[in-house]
Amino acid sequence: MVKFTFDAAFERNVGWLTEAEQLALRGMRIALAGMGGVGGVHMITLARLGIGAFNTADFDRFDIPNFNRQYGCNVNTLGLVKGEVMEEMALAVNPELRIRRFDDGVTDENLEQFLDGVDLFVDGFDFNVIEMRRKTYRRCRELGIPVVCAGPMGMSVSLLAFDPKGMSFDEYFGMEGASEYEQAIRFMTGLVPKPLPASYLSDPMRLNLVAKTATSVGAACQLCAGAAAITALKFLLRRGEIKPVPYAFQYDVFSNRLAVTKVRGGLNGARWRRKMARMVPAAIERMRAIPLPPETFVPEGYLDEVLHAARWAPSRNNEQPWRFEKLGPDELRIHARRTTAGGLYQYRNGEPNLLGIGGLLEYLRIAASAHGRRMAWRIESDADPLLIRVGFTADPKMEPDPLCPSLGLRHVDRTRYRTRALTAGEREALEAALGETLRVVWLPGPRDRERFARLSLRAGTIRLRAPEMMPVHRRRIEWTLPISPDRTPAKALGLDPVLTRAYRWALDSEDRTRLFNQVGGAAAMALETDYLPVLASGAVFAIRYSQESDSPRTTRALLETGVRLQNFWLTATRLGLALQPLMDVLTFAHYGQENAPFTADARLQAKGRDLARQTRALFGAGDFVFMGRIGEPHWRDAYPRSVRKPVAELLTVERQVASTAGASPAVA
Repeated sequence: MVKFTFDAAFERNVGWLTEAEQLALRGMRIALAGMGGVGGVHMITLARLGIGAFNTADFDRFDIPNFNRQYGCNVNTLGLVKGEVMEEMALAVNPELRIRRFDDGVTDENLEQFLDGVDLFVDGFDFNVIEMRRKTYRRCRELGIPVVCAGPMGMSVSLLAFDPKGMSFDEYFGMEGASEYEQAIRFMTGLVPKPLPASYLSDPMRLNLVAKTATSVGAACQLCAGAAAITALKFLLRRGEIKPVPYAFQYDVFSNRLAVTKVRGGLNGARWRRKMARMVPAAIERMRAIPLPPETFVPEGYLDEVLHAARWAPSRNNEQPWRFEKLGPDELRIHARRTTAGGLYQYRNGEPNLLGIGGLLEYLRIAASAHGRRMAWRIESDADPLLIRVGFTADPKMEPDPLCPSLGLRHVDRTRYRTRALTAGEREALEAALGETLRVVWLPGPRDRERFARLSLRAGTIRLRAPEMMPVHRRRIEWTLPISPDRTPAKALGLDPVLTRAYRWALDSEDRTRLFNQVGGAAAMALETDYLPVLASGAVFAIRYSQESDSPRTTRALLETGVRLQNFWLTATRLGLALQPLMDVLTFAHYGQENAPFTADARLQAKGRDLARQTRALFGAGDFVFMGRIGEPHWRDAYPRSVRKPVAELLTVERQVASTAGASPAVA
């Protein structure tokens, strides 16, 4: 058996360190408050540097929410004391370590012992622990102990160093006299004077200092451990330049940015005092308006996990007009609205909703494959709501469908794409996804896209001017947050912020809407949401039945068509392509072709008939079921999108399905 010896174990550090420095580190003691997200990985990283002794403090035990980031958390350590687990892990790295544990955490009673004989303190306190953090920093300063603080902010590391002869914690953060909420905001601001991660925060409900909800990424904790350990090394060996506060360092890997900020005078300095006076009240008010995130999803069995994935199936304006009734461990019933009361989009006896329900069935099938299950379904009732019985059977040979990763990534992308043409391989994969009964008509060239863009502009103008759509837009658009569990966020519509505010104002009354339309508001919106994006695409496409005889006449046939359409969309996502349905052209051309009275506005009726003629001239005759644009998206930090209701809200009885009625202008 190979015998552990300190010199052999840490010899690879020598070179960047001298042998004498490695020996010095062996005799040093570091205090670590917190053994969780950053504290645990701090301890292991410092132990591998050859630090010889630790004082550790943490009162907590490992739990399920710790898995994503905490070094010591795994299925074997659930429920165990964090300090005890991390001591065992550290001793497995260096069995000669001298460790004093404080399993009550850092308290007023043990602070002196915690800092006794310590050469450096590394801050691993939980973010919301402000008062004890202040006391610990204050006592470190009195004892001449330097402090290193590295925080995982987004996908970045924020690093602060406190020299006992330099600026203090309270001087830098200006905590004196601040309320609890203001203290949290000041701590965040001091760590991140330049808020680099804000641009890619996808779900603001998950980060709320007022509600004390937080989001984290384990990789950022690893960044913190490296930054803190090297800064600790510089303090302990007195080698290398240290820039203590008021300097703040932040390296954001996601946004490829490094920020070094000198917060002159701390947050109570002249410039920052004015900034904080404006920012703090606004931040508190904004966070109080943010709804709490949904409760943590805890499945009772694989069926709940299938529903958790399948709920991401698209529906018009994120209505999710379906509910699930569990009939047993391997069986469920779908209650789905096949028509939507008063909806301009529910033509041909609710065909759009039926296609969407078919898409849900495809989501269920793919999600079940990840759990080794095959799926079969049958229609129990063709009435409204539609009842579909779904069963799952175990198959030990079943592999996860290649489209599984696309279930959550698929979304409506209303941004502008790269205009490169789709490759032959991409077109072949998409066409194969449609099966034998559907055929895609491609309009790939700039001239074709411009012709379709004019059709889309006319259809968008009808949508925005139709008085029947005003209450729908008012009810179904989320104006404030970039995400919504049951509506479409305004920020996802691709509108200029000024137009967004103007349209929200216009929807307050019919008089305002008329004025908005008279001054060209609707035309400007249609230009921005329906015309320009089509030009900035790789291709426009329309999907039709291969033969007239393939056109479905039954509910089941329409559901099966929806299955193939969803497979097409998910395949596009797997190929890295963005897609936006452009169903307004299809919808209003249908009404124009049938000369159906879809609106009380006679001028819009005439525009619908013109649109039908122009659509036939572009595509020819045929039974079309889907239209859209597709292309390679540009890179971006984050995108606003519709999210979904939690599984618990979708597991309801039939009587609640009827409450989902209401027209909808978009697809989520």
